[in-house]
Amino acid sequence: MKRNDEIDIRDLLFETIQDRRFAAEITAERTGILYGCEYALRKLREMNLEITFFLPDGSHVTPGIRIAGFSGSAKQITMAEEIVIGIIAKTSGIATAAARAAELSQGKCKIASGAWKKMPHQIKEIVREAIRAGGISTRLIEEPFIYLDKNYVRIFGGISPALQAAERFEDYVKVIQLKKETGDIAFETRQAAEAGADVIMVDTGDLQDVLSAIETLENLDKRALKRVAFGKDVKIEEIPIFVKMGVDLLCIGKEIVDARLLDMRLDIIAM
Repeated sequence: MKRNDEIDIRDLLFETIQDRRFAAEITAERTGILYGCEYALRKLREMNLEITFFLPDGSHVTPGIRIAGFSGSAKQITMAEEIVIGIIAKTSGIATAAARAAELSQGKCKIASGAWKKMPHQIKEIVREAIRAGGISTRLIEEPFIYLDKNYVRIFGGISPALQAAERFEDYVKVIQLKKETGDIAFETRQAAEAGADVIMVDTGDLQDVLSAIETLENLDKRALKRVAFGKDVKIEEIPIFVKMGVDLLCIGKEIVDARLLDMRLDIIAM
């Protein structure tokens, strides 16, 4: 006999109506971009629910728009509410935030979010695809590249030695992370530019540092040859500021992957 903590209480609660079927709909309560629908649809089918309709991934919804409709037993419906909304509310929130970031960039600054790599293994791939569904990249650089972060700089004993070690990879874009560990940003930018960096990643969270990097490259007459990236605690609503500054690449983490859920509800509509 099962212990009480092993029993799904719904089996007892719905015992007298287990043969009845109910129809339900999921409705959007906030404007956004849907993602996770295909995955959620597969889950519903695995639960043997009868599907009436389900909007496709990438659909734009506003409050009151019906996202999905299905029917099943009372237990199936209540389980579906937990599973389906849990899937699409999170991933749609991510896609919505990514779409907002893409809109604010106006195509003048590439937006990327690589924070999906830090997600738990179980949701890593669906988070990555939700980012893409919103219209931004999951990679800072699309071409093959070598990212020399602060630890590479420490290992090699400086910015110049780290870039010199990467010289043999002629077909790779060289990205160097600057964090003011060896000097101010102007000093580090000068070193990086002269040592062959293709992308200067200012990862300090300080807007004045990115301005300093751009000014330094202009003074070296290398601005047209180098891309400037910025990261750390970037807010989506700040994107126009970076566009105006002339930043080429923006890396946005938690503002995308920790975005607010896309609110939605499930309602029983027929019995």
